[in-house]
Amino acid sequence: MIPLSVLDLSSVTTATPGSAALHNSLDLARRADSLGYKRYWLAEHHNLANIASSSPDIMIGQVAAVTSRIRVGSGGVMLPNHAPLMVAERFKVLEALFPGRIDLGLGRAPGTDPVTSYALRVRQDPRVGDEFLDAFRNCCCSSTAASRTVTRSAMCAQCRAM
Repeated sequence: MIPLSVLDLSSVTTATPGSAALHNSLDLARRADSLGYKRYWLAEHHNLANIASSSPDIMIGQVAAVTSRIRVGSGGVMLPNHAPLMVAERFKVLEALFPGRIDLGLGRAPGTDPVTSYALRVRQDPRVGDEFLDAFRNCCCSSTAASRTVTRSAMCAQCRAM
């Protein structure tokens, strides 16, 4: 018999919102497992209204938890969108939780449109300072909220501790 696999996008329709699409994926995985399918692949796509599969590593853990035999993997994780070490560490954890059942498929396509691609990668570029902390400090310090530039002495005690 030819080994069969499933490639799941967690499709969203007008009748199936994102949360239902993800639960449908879990039901499909259970069924594929019971029918003897060999692999269940989860795709990575971002910012698409009709696809709910933006985080294959999260869904791989969920699918592996509700199945017992089928191999579960990514088809694939798009490396331009992720730090390679983080991908390796996440899949190492998944493999530890579900030994011998986790597959890592890698890709190099953006998996999305150019604007979303930029948003996914903006934190991977070298930066001077930490823009998130600067923005957070600007927002949370009532004494400096109106100011775009925050000096350490003007910050509240909680922000200085960060």
